Amino acid sequence: MTTNVLHSIDVAVPVSTAYNQWTQFESFPRFMSGVERIDQVTPTRTHWVTKIAGVEREFDAEITEQHPDERVAWKTENGTHQSGVVTFHRLDETNTRVTLQLDHDPEGLTEKAGDALGLVQSRVKGDLANFKEFIESRGREEGGWRGDVGRSPQAGESAT
Repeated sequence: MTTNVLHSIDVAVPVSTAYNQWTQFESFPRFMSGVERIDQVTPTRTHWVTKIAGVEREFDAEITEQHPDERVAWKTENGTHQSGVVTFHRLDETNTRVTLQLDHDPEGLTEKAGDALGLVQSRVKGDLANFKEFIESRGREEGGWRGDVGRSPQAGESAT
């Protein structure tokens, strides 16, 4: 059964700053709990190593759509099954709403139990709060990839 999570947070940085930082996937372990490492394999492919509740996983994710200052969508290629999209909404010159939608298929008894207890929703909320603290404390992005990836017909019906 697929779990759908949707959460937003307002960050006190311009939309380009929030977007640019989000494209720096290798920095995710600094604000996402359970993410041990992310390697940027190609501009659109990342390799993830996670350890959540004692369960270590490795998987690849492919960016299926990306538009600067607007959205980044992805889906996993192997291992755990998830897809999602993060969108960036300009509120004004110095504030941005970041919205994350995640579709996740929990595997095994531990993940299914955690999902039933709302741990995935709680983790997404906490990770977005950590992103807010991370980017606001810096006040600027570490870098940014502003490439545009159009949605391909093969991308399927992942989160929108």
